Amino acid sequence: MKKIISAIVVIGIVAGIAGGWWYFNKNKAKNVTFRTTEVTRGDILSTISATGTVEPEELVDVGAQVAGQVLAFGKDEEGNEVDYGSPVAEGTLLAKIDDTVYASDVALASAQLDEAKAGVENAQANLLQLKAKLDQAQLDWERAQKLGPSEALAKSSYDSYKAAFEVAQANVAIGEASILQASASVNQSEATLQKAKRNLGYCTIKSPVKGVIIDRRVNIGQTVVSSLNTPSLFLIAKDLKRMQVWVAVNEADIGKIYQGQPVTFTTSTYEGQTFKGVVGNIRLNATMTQNVVTYTVEVVTDNSNGKLLPYLTATVYFEVSRRDNVLEVANAALRWKPKTEQVAPEYQSVLNEPAEQGKGSGKKQRDPNAPKTQASNYKKAMLWASENGFAKPIKVLAGTSDDTVTEVQGDELKEGLQVITGEQQMSAGSSGTVNPFTPQIGRPRPAGR
Repeated sequence: MKKIISAIVVIGIVAGIAGGWWYFNKNKAKNVTFRTTEVTRGDILSTISATGTVEPEELVDVGAQVAGQVLAFGKDEEGNEVDYGSPVAEGTLLAKIDDTVYASDVALASAQLDEAKAGVENAQANLLQLKAKLDQAQLDWERAQKLGPSEALAKSSYDSYKAAFEVAQANVAIGEASILQASASVNQSEATLQKAKRNLGYCTIKSPVKGVIIDRRVNIGQTVVSSLNTPSLFLIAKDLKRMQVWVAVNEADIGKIYQGQPVTFTTSTYEGQTFKGVVGNIRLNATMTQNVVTYTVEVVTDNSNGKLLPYLTATVYFEVSRRDNVLEVANAALRWKPKTEQVAPEYQSVLNEPAEQGKGSGKKQRDPNAPKTQASNYKKAMLWASENGFAKPIKVLAGTSDDTVTEVQGDELKEGLQVITGEQQMSAGSSGTVNPFTPQIGRPRPAGR
């Protein structure tokens, strides 16, 4: 009897466990439903984002070529002292440097030039005297030659006339050389004077272009020293109606950037406002920071309204591809994959098909409706629709994505189709069953407890 009772107890325990397991899984299966989303139609824009800085299109750095103390600033077009943001015209006086030393150099060089010119005149007068002496010596020598060494002309006198003539010729040559030397001295003095005047002119700093002063780097009373590097005094933006955004683009994305590419960007200064531009230039001098290689891309934008200020930080979006009025689906629908028991038996063979390996792998097709300038490549993908409580596969081609939705194409696709994005558990109350062991708030206690 003990063995029979023990067997009955064991059988009862096993039957209870099996029945509880069956009951629990039955209710659990009933409580699992699919979470779905619609296939919609819209526009998709695929972009590459990066961070850049707003820069003036052309900057002119005005420096000082002489050393000295800054005595005063000039006036801008509005009559105010030159300062940050002052509009200036070409030739506007920006600053005045103490010119005492350079004015003295001009006076000294001018005096030296006058002295050199006087030396030329003196050399010319000496040459006239030397030529007169040469004429006299030539006449004496010609008479001596007619007489020759004889009783009328001693041999010594004959030789003296000859030597005097030759010396006079040499003196004339010396006089002509003195004039050339004096003329060269005049040219040297003129160059020295011109240099002194140029240095004196450098004491007056003028604007080389019409623009706006971005930065003023000196104050009145400050001494500037010009040595190997020219000290910078003012930074002038030539035209603030056209600006550039210098963007650092990662080497992984630079291959998708090209000249003339449409660009949009935003700044924290103007929240909610989007600015437009185009890629103007791609600089080839890459930089490496912490083993990350980046290239600087120049984006040209119009600033006729003057809103964009120099050196604002901008978040830039390069338009890689754009698809208008196409079927699109949430990316979660393309990522979801059902379990074997969730797929109807006639479709379970689809689960054994090889999956796409990596981005852009598999069969690629060219969309005939895509712009010729954008090669829209598609890859095979799978969507799942709910049918009679099971997941039904829908083969599609996935195209352009903006990290939220993806363009899809397929014969079975249509606008409004519900596709599965995941699963969700139904609450106990919604299924109509209540676990008797679940604590219930507000439930009256039995008497005696």
